[in-house]
Amino acid sequence: MASYWPYLIAVPVVIYAVWGLALLLLQSRLMYWPVREVSSRPSEVGLEYEEVAFQSADGVRLTGWYIPAKDASFTILFCHGNGGNVMHLLDSVRFFHDLGLSCLAFDYRGYGASGGRPTEAGTYLDAQAAYDWLTDVKHVPAAQIIVFGRSLGGSIAAHLAARVPAGALVVESAFTSVGDVAARLYPYLPVRLFTRFLFRYDTLAHIRQARSPVLVVHSRDDELVPFESGVRLFQAAHEPRRLVGISGSHNEGFLLSGDVYKEAWLEWLAFLKSRQAR
Repeated sequence: MASYWPYLIAVPVVIYAVWGLALLLLQSRLMYWPVREVSSRPSEVGLEYEEVAFQSADGVRLTGWYIPAKDASFTILFCHGNGGNVMHLLDSVRFFHDLGLSCLAFDYRGYGASGGRPTEAGTYLDAQAAYDWLTDVKHVPAAQIIVFGRSLGGSIAAHLAARVPAGALVVESAFTSVGDVAARLYPYLPVRLFTRFLFRYDTLAHIRQARSPVLVVHSRDDELVPFESGVRLFQAAHEPRRLVGISGSHNEGFLLSGDVYKEAWLEWLAFLKSRQAR
């Protein structure tokens, strides 16, 4: 029996090492879930829009939609999550339009019709390029841009807002960092060490540097990113800041919360307009 002990010890160690190595090597596939085909358009929900294309600083061609609203006081710069593409944002685009907001929804590199492959540094460049397009091509004043990010997009939006002037930053269903999410999903592996090689997406650090008013929206029922993450982001943000708790799953909270979600946005917009009027 004693001769079997080395094998009994070695097998779980090998399995552990192989599983950890697999997670390390597959980080990009686990992080990004792009869909290339864009088969739906804003016109399908009754919105006029403009197909847009622009380049990131490193020359990657990016695509998206610009959906104008008449006499809009603000324009949403929409940083979406890690899955799908712009066609999956139609519910939100319609929602923002109904609030009287213009919107630029764009795809990161590797998503939809945008070129390239997604990387953390690349997504930051892509958000900057979208911001530059709004200010340089559409001549939208920085004070009228609301940088909005959902899930992974919350980290990208916070990174952008830490580096450019904006009317406001809104992060919804956002994590504090990739390492925190990974540690929650794989508590038995040294995933914080793994994520240092490819991804950080340190939303907590970014939001500390942002100087725009900050709204944090997070579901108390979020099964992927706990509500506590939203609380920590709110606590790290500078004043003026607000935290709104909604209900529903990570991906559908904004839909399932209905009037609560809408009222939060109406109050936030009223607050921003009052700041503009000073």
